[in-house]
Amino acid sequence: MTIEWQAFSLSLKLAGATTMVLLPLAVVLARYLAWTRSVLKGGMEALVALPLVLPPTVLGYYLLVSFGPQGMPGSIYADVFGETLAFSFTGLLLASLVFNLPFAVQPAQRAFESIACEVRESAWCCGLNAWQTFWKIELPQAWMGVLSGAILTFAHTLGEFGVVLMVGGNIPGETRTISIAIFDRVTAFDDRSAAAMSAILLAFSAAAIASIYVLAHHRRNHEFQ
Repeated sequence: MTIEWQAFSLSLKLAGATTMVLLPLAVVLARYLAWTRSVLKGGMEALVALPLVLPPTVLGYYLLVSFGPQGMPGSIYADVFGETLAFSFTGLLLASLVFNLPFAVQPAQRAFESIACEVRESAWCCGLNAWQTFWKIELPQAWMGVLSGAILTFAHTLGEFGVVLMVGGNIPGETRTISIAIFDRVTAFDDRSAAAMSAILLAFSAAAIASIYVLAHHRRNHEFQ
């Protein structure tokens, strides 16, 4: 039985980097979508949710084309850094930001939407500016949604397969994640190794989901006290 710890370590690195980079962007976008009255709101929400309904191979294909030498992001990156964006950890990270967007934005958006307008208006009447209102009033009330988005993003990144394989390939130490390692073990009929690594992912996913429900239950009990 073989557990590919290097692949697992790379998955943790990718999940951590994705969460750290995406979370601030998701908070800004979620807050905007929660309160904007723009006619473009519906279209923006549809674009955010698109990775949820697109097959991973389809999304991965378009990202691969974009990150390749013929795509604008890929050609710009190659001109600046002298290397390809596709089949690299950087390309994998950018792809991860895209396919995790709804997991980070939607829980935070729902949390911001639950804040009554009167609360913000009262803060403004008390002399708080927009930044102070966000930091002292809005974020403390929306933290549960923001944290849920972070946990979902981290857990989803660990288990993503289709987009990761399309964009990153299977390069040991660079783009070979734990999900790809499991697939390779299955195709090699190494069921014991595949089962062991799958159990690790299952434990992480179960812990992530359980933490969300525990935090939500704790918050509800705190509010009713």
